[in-house]
Amino acid sequence: MGFLDNTSITVDAILTKKGRELLSRGQNEFRITKFALADDEIDYNLYDTSHPNGSNFYAAVIENMPLLEAFVDENQLMRYKLSTLPKETNKLPILELPSPSLSFNGAGIVQTISPNTRNGADTDYTFTLFNGDVANLTLSGTTSSPTIPQAPPQEAISKEGDIIEFGSGVTTPVFTNEDERKRSISVVGKSVRVISRSLTADTNTNLSVTGNQTGAQFTLPITVKADPSRI
Repeated sequence: MGFLDNTSITVDAILTKKGRELLSRGQNEFRITKFALADDEIDYNLYDTSHPNGSNFYAAVIENMPLLEAFVDENQLMRYKLSTLPKETNKLPILELPSPSLSFNGAGIVQTISPNTRNGADTDYTFTLFNGDVANLTLSGTTSSPTIPQAPPQEAISKEGDIIEFGSGVTTPVFTNEDERKRSISVVGKSVRVISRSLTADTNTNLSVTGNQTGAQFTLPITVKADPSRI
């Protein structure tokens, strides 16, 4: 890792680990269809509205900060993506979700997650459960099958559970690592049901929720207690 020379305009483009994996398969899976911008390296506290030389110099320190070279670990790069919002927006969208975490005391317990977007409008959300071995994830009120890169065991039996009350907050984005990505479950909809699986030990994972229109994100820690019948 190094710093880019900020005295000239530089485009430093590399493939992430996932991009190289798709390209190496040679099955025409590597297709760039979208792009994103992020401001991970910007400290907005350095924007100085009291600069003696006037408004043209308010951002002088920020504009002269060095930038890091691109690197291949997508879990450490572009963690704080920019989004396009209406011109007069003065508050960023945030998600209202159960807070601070979900806990399941055994197997087959169902909890329904129905997000709400404050300061914005999302018509649907992307839900990603990091570890499908810990719980199952299905769209609430439908029988649609989730997207599962590598299907986990299906030993859990659904039972009626409680609807979680809304909490609100902002969390630091959490990203799946290579191992988690293989076991993750993703669905798109307005609401999901999280169904705990039968485990031999207490296990933790995360549920990431992203508003597909506003880009607002919330990461919810999940704990599933060991099934007493399997201890």
